[in-house]
Amino acid sequence: MPQLDFTTFAPQLFWLLVTFAVLYGIMRWLAMPRVARALDARHDKLEGDLARAGQLKAEAEAVLAEYQKTLASARAEAQATLRETAERLSADAAERQRGLADALAEQIDAAEKRITAMKDEALAEVRGIAVEVGGAVVVKLIGTPADPARLAAAVDNAVRERAH
Repeated sequence: MPQLDFTTFAPQLFWLLVTFAVLYGIMRWLAMPRVARALDARHDKLEGDLARAGQLKAEAEAVLAEYQKTLASARAEAQATLRETAERLSADAAERQRGLADALAEQIDAAEKRITAMKDEALAEVRGIAVEVGGAVVVKLIGTPADPARLAAAVDNAVRERAH
């Protein structure tokens, strides 16, 4: 093998060093600056993208805060409107209820007056019937008619005792 021949070892080392130096120079002055520029451009682009993302995030947070503020304002306004409407409806219902209560009170008063009048009329009729029946009973028992004033007084006493 020629690589292991020690007589050609020194020239092989020389050419190895020369080739290494040439390749190192090409890499150092041609390839590495291009790679460094590409890395710098990529780094700058990433920094720009990160800065833009931060700016967009701040804008999105501002929009979100404004949205939440508007939403809270709308909710508060809706609650106030609901409260006002409920109060107005409650007041209207209370007014209608008062009107109905007044109308019912009037109807109850009128009914009580009619009942009282009918009761008085019925009692007067019953008193008259009681006086007539009492007179008829006295005539049947005694055979002579009774004094109508005394019969009326007796019926009135009986009604007063029953009422108490």
